[in-house]
Amino acid sequence: MKIITKNKKAFFDYEIKYTVEAGIALTGDEVKSLREGNVSLVDSFATVHGSEINLINCYIAPYSHAYHKVDTTRRTRKLLLHRREIDKLIGDVSRKGLTLIPLKLYFSKRGYVKVELGVAKHKKKVEKKRELRERDIKRETERELKYR
Repeated sequence: MKIITKNKKAFFDYEIKYTVEAGIALTGDEVKSLREGNVSLVDSFATVHGSEINLINCYIAPYSHAYHKVDTTRRTRKLLLHRREIDKLIGDVSRKGLTLIPLKLYFSKRGYVKVELGVAKHKKKVEKKRELRERDIKRETERELKYR
């Protein structure tokens, strides 16, 4: 498994309940651009449209050697899941406060592009501050123990 990119901001902004692996429908030049690492998952999310789940606002830069120079950097991309998984995700998203956030984009062992989706709940400002405070305290105590 070769990781292309991670969404580090998602772990700070959201509390991840559980994760799901999904395929993604891409064009050929988008896959080549992913191999070069020209992608960003910041501010992207997944939504339910009918009986499909789509990835919205995921930035994939245009491939530099592509024949057709069409701007499809932030187009909506279909996510490939089994019907049972889609139904479970639709049920969870319909509950209050849960959203689908892409956590990482990677190539599987067989060479397919996969997205790890997290079913997440948005953190409040107080929770974010508490997490930062705890992280600072932990870092300081480790530094103190290191030099003793």
